[in-house]
Order: sequence, then C-alpha cells, then structure tokens
Amino acid sequence: MTPESFIPTAIGWLLAAVVFIFVLVVIVRSIRIIPQATAGVVERLGRYHKTLMPGLNILVPFIDRVRPLIDMREQVVSFPPQPVITEDNLVVSIDTVIYFQVTDPRAATYEIRNYLGAVEQLTTTTLRNVVGGLNLEEALTSRDEINGQLRIVLDEATGKWGIRVGRVELKAIDPPISIQDSMEKQMRAERDRRALILTAEGTKQSAILTAEGARQAEILRAEGDKAAAVLRAQGEAEAIQTVFNAIHLGNPDDKLLAYQYLQTLPKIADSASSKLWIIPSEFTEALKGMSTAFAGSVVDMSERAGQREAIDQEPAEPPVS
Repeated sequence: MTPESFIPTAIGWLLAAVVFIFVLVVIVRSIRIIPQATAGVVERLGRYHKTLMPGLNILVPFIDRVRPLIDMREQVVSFPPQPVITEDNLVVSIDTVIYFQVTDPRAATYEIRNYLGAVEQLTTTTLRNVVGGLNLEEALTSRDEINGQLRIVLDEATGKWGIRVGRVELKAIDPPISIQDSMEKQMRAERDRRALILTAEGTKQSAILTAEGARQAEILRAEGDKAAAVLRAQGEAEAIQTVFNAIHLGNPDDKLLAYQYLQTLPKIADSASSKLWIIPSEFTEALKGMSTAFAGSVVDMSERAGQREAIDQEPAEPPVS
C-alpha cells in the first residue's frame, strides 16, 4: 500500500469512528430511565414539555433537557429550634418536625424556587402566629391544637407549590431556665400534695375497712347470741310443756299446782330479765285452800294436845278396899 492510498483510508476510518461515537451519544441521550418514586421535568428548548414517570423514557437529543429528579416520597424534615414569644411575653424555644410530600413535580419546580426553604420559613412564621396567641400554660398543654392549626395553614399555603403537608409535630417546647425552675418546684409540690392525698385516702380506706370489719363482727356476735337465746328459750319452753303435760296427765288439784308454782318462783327470781311477776287468781285460791287446810290441821293438833293434858291432870280414883 502506497502512502498516497493510505491517507484516504485513514480518513475514512476516522470519519466512521466519529459517526459511531455520534450515534452512540445520540442513543444515550435519547433514553432516560427514571427510578421508582421519583419524577423528572423535561424542558424542550427552555420550556416545560412533560414530566417523566418511573421507567424507560425517550427524549429528543440535544433538544430536550431533564431537570434534577424530584423525590415523590413523603419526606420528614426537622427544623432547628425557633424562639417564639407567647401571649404573656415569655420566650420559648420550639422544635418542629414536618411530614410533607411532593404531589406535582411541575408546580414544585416552577412555582417556587426552593420549596424546602419556603416550607421552613412558612412553618416559622405560622408557628409564631399560632403560639403568639397563647400563654405559656396553653402552649404547653395544647400541642394537638397547635399541630392541627399548623398543618391546616401549611397545607393550604403549600398546595399551589405542588406540596401536601401530611403532619406537623412539635418535638419540644422549652421555656426559659427561670420558668423551668419554677415549673419544677410547682410539679414537685403537686407530687407531694398528691402523695399526701393518696396517703390520707389509704388511711381513710383502712379505717373504713376496720370499722366495717368490727361492725360485721358485732353483727355476727349478736346474731349468735340471738340464736343461742332462741334455742335456750325453745328448750325451756319444751321443758315447761313437758312438765305441764306430765302434771295434767296426773290429774292434779289446786294445792299441787300451787306447790309447783312456789317451786318455780325462785327460778323466775334468778332471771336477770324478770322485772314483773304475774300471779294468777287460781294460785291465790289454791293458797287460801292450803292455808285453810293447814290451819285446820293445826287446830286439830291443838285440841288433841289439850285433851291429852286434861287426861293427864285428872286425879286418880282411890282403890276400893
């Protein structure tokens, strides 16, 4: 091969290589793969053309340009603590966390320059407006209300930016050091008060239970005494009924009944509950009969004794000679 023929051949190979590289670059720039949960905004000749979705996408080389990909997942951003003045002129430091998600890549790209910084600034101003209308105690105890108001305001303001605010949380509300010391003392006093109340309540419940136990014991003891007294009374009634039946079966007269009643009187007198004695009229008549009989017996005995003495005093008759 002569040098004259080698030059055209080298130029041809060089042109072929340039064409091959150009075609390869065109193919590479014509294909764009978008990962899952991301989106890309395409500009054609400097104007918005379309939004690339996850997967394989075809572009026009050197005419279409893809802007930085946008994450479509829900994002969590924690902003630095912000000083906020409450209604009672106290400066508190509030740390916030925001959960948001890009719903419209085109609006997030063209409606706001830096949506993340805009969300941070909007959160700070909204937080100051909301907390500025509350005193310290309300700010510390109304986190749910503050979170709800922040979410509503932020979601409404960021909607035109293609952003949806899902949730806003207050991580911490730190009052000044002097207020923290006062709150700590107040909390300690409140804990001591609750402890004293619980101790007094326990003592009260213990006393109530002790009194209830004593009352139940007294009731049981009284019921036992009552049952014993009833049983004793039933036994005595049965014994009296048995004696009564035995006496009446023997066909007694009034004197015997009076005698039995006299035997019963000492037992009645020994009873502590006996306050009044009732003596039936039949008993008095029987006593009269007994006294009459006893008096008659005494008269007879006296007459017999007198007759015996008279006989003893009569002189003896002289013997007959």
